[in-house]
Amino acid sequence: MTLSLVLMGLSIHVLVWEKLPEWGTWFNALVARLPAPLAYLYSAWHCPYCFGFWAALTLQQLTGVYTLPELTTLTETFGLAGTMIGMGLDALVTALLIMIGSLALKALALPAIKGYELTQAFKAGMSEAQVNTKEQVHDKA
Repeated sequence: MTLSLVLMGLSIHVLVWEKLPEWGTWFNALVARLPAPLAYLYSAWHCPYCFGFWAALTLQQLTGVYTLPELTTLTETFGLAGTMIGMGLDALVTALLIMIGSLALKALALPAIKGYELTQAFKAGMSEAQVNTKEQVHDKA
């Protein structure tokens, strides 16, 4: 099993649905100007599983890489039908792994953000304490 398609698909999903909408208004304005069918696809493919399936099919064609390379042997056995079955099954597996990766990133995000906020608060408190200590020493002198 190779995770190349999963990592590429997950990276694209995070970029398009989580990061680009936050980077200014240009991306949201672009999505708002899309024709109705494309705008629908953007909203429907927000689901990492749905997106992952179509992204896996596209990335398979672009790269020739499969998550489960063993499925490429179906072509030898069943010809074109085997190719289509292998691509579909591999896309389903890849989509599932993209969805699991997306859920894992979201599960890790909350503790990471909370830890960062606590660290920042601690540093701010330490800086404040150092300033107060210096002022007390200066006032005594």
